[in-house]
Amino acid sequence: MALDGIFLTKIKNELNDKAVGLRVDKVNQPTNDEVVLNLRGRNGNYRLLFCVRADSPRLHFTSHPIDNPPVPPMFCMLLRKYLTGAAVKGFRQQECDRILFVDFDATNEIGDRIEVSLCIEIMGKYSNLILIRDGKIIDALKRVDFTTSSVRQILPGLDYRLPPKQDKLCISDCSIDEIMSRILSYKDKSLSSAIMSTLQGVSPVVARELSHRAAFEDISVSQLRQENISILNDAIGSIRENLSSYDEVYMLTEEKNKPKDMSHIEVRQYGDALNCKKYESPSELLDDFYFERDRINRINHRGRELIRLLNNLIERTARKINLRQQELKRCEDKDTLKLYGELIVANLYRLTKGSSFYEVENYYDDCKLIRIPCNPALSPQENQKKYYKDYRKAQTAEKLLVELIEQGEQELSYLESVLDELSRADTDTEISLIRLELSQGGYIKNTKAKKQKPPKELPPYEFVTTDGFRVLVGRNNIQNDKLSLKTARKTDMWLHTQKTPGSHVIICGDNKEISDLAIEEAAVIAATYSKAKDSSLVPVDYTRVKQLKKPVGSKAGMVIYHEYYTIIVNPDKDFADRQRIK
Repeated sequence: MALDGIFLTKIKNELNDKAVGLRVDKVNQPTNDEVVLNLRGRNGNYRLLFCVRADSPRLHFTSHPIDNPPVPPMFCMLLRKYLTGAAVKGFRQQECDRILFVDFDATNEIGDRIEVSLCIEIMGKYSNLILIRDGKIIDALKRVDFTTSSVRQILPGLDYRLPPKQDKLCISDCSIDEIMSRILSYKDKSLSSAIMSTLQGVSPVVARELSHRAAFEDISVSQLRQENISILNDAIGSIRENLSSYDEVYMLTEEKNKPKDMSHIEVRQYGDALNCKKYESPSELLDDFYFERDRINRINHRGRELIRLLNNLIERTARKINLRQQELKRCEDKDTLKLYGELIVANLYRLTKGSSFYEVENYYDDCKLIRIPCNPALSPQENQKKYYKDYRKAQTAEKLLVELIEQGEQELSYLESVLDELSRADTDTEISLIRLELSQGGYIKNTKAKKQKPPKELPPYEFVTTDGFRVLVGRNNIQNDKLSLKTARKTDMWLHTQKTPGSHVIICGDNKEISDLAIEEAAVIAATYSKAKDSSLVPVDYTRVKQLKKPVGSKAGMVIYHEYYTIIVNPDKDFADRQRIK
């Protein structure tokens, strides 16, 4: 998975087409590896994301909101000083290498016009974002000194030097004949390896695709026939011809549309194993490609403490339920204890101390002989009292265990629902609200609660069905309660996945008869916003809001209902995203 140099060229073309002339309105640094510039102008408003994370370095427009820290980092403050109010002059790339410069017309503290450049180097774990003026480094997101690299240092005040150049050809500067000659010179290499050794900015997936188109397999260069060479020549020529455009890029997806790779040419080498989805712009593709994965990584990082806490609580609660169920199973023999006590009382006149068992007639079973174990150190009366005592203890324990198991199952269901909410949290605010919910439930001791302001309440997710019905989805259990029991009207429709943690979903009727299509689409949304989002054929219950009741003392998000219908649907994240009101 790599953003190659030719793909970066297409990003550059898109940015030059849409962002030149816009001014920097805001500068934010959501994480240590990301910077976002809010651009405004007559051509529209955009948010330009720079990311230098080792596993996903990139540059593109983004439409997804990203939470910012309460205190901006020092590099963010430096960028604000130089770039706020600056106009974008243009974007330039170092040949077809993965280095892109963004040039700005800015003003300094005394109002003089200056030119500064923001350089993003997309080089895996060595990726960096560097602010440059007059060829000198002002500062960088990642400083590199002698202890880190003896070849190239990135420090304030030093001259900016490009990374060492590889012995590869730039597809835009060299002729096709020159490129083909270089490829064919690598006789002992596979064709894909020869292509990567020859051309700048070609990712492995593109090199393999060119090899597949030329010979249907990655054969050695020495095995190429004239027809293979002719096809390869045309394929490389096509890439060169389309270098200046950006309206045709592709995402490779696995089952359930999980992103796998990306390319600036259509990929056919995988056949039906992977889907090739076309996008109209590189920014749109990259935004979709990385958002879900980065969201999960971001939540795993920022919500790591909560995830660990919830997993520990779920494991502990499940273990308690299991132990209590085992104890309850042992209580099933309580009637036998009572029987032994009664039979001993009925035969006291002929029982003596010192026996390890009593053999008596069971008058409940046609007077068949039954052997009753007993303690030889105790008298018959004492053995009888012990059996009655054990019977009463088992009877009491059974009642308590049934209640404790029910409470444990409710708590387990609640904790699983919170963990499911956390897995879908998009922002730090949502994580803070989940932390507040756990604190109010007594699962977290929040000693700073009085000093800290409570997080701002977020509105529920909002969707619209194909036939125009508004659908509301709760973000957490506290909001689920409010949405279902206070916000929704009695005639609105309520949906929830059957016996599976998930969000409460409300179809707003607005005094209209809710259609079957609206119920079906809302059920798909309910299944998508649940723990069963990766399953198929998910049962979803639906009923009128007036049928819901909140048990006294129950956990947040728990309601009961008796009259309902069930619909079976398949979760569909793409459909939910299309119907969601941003």
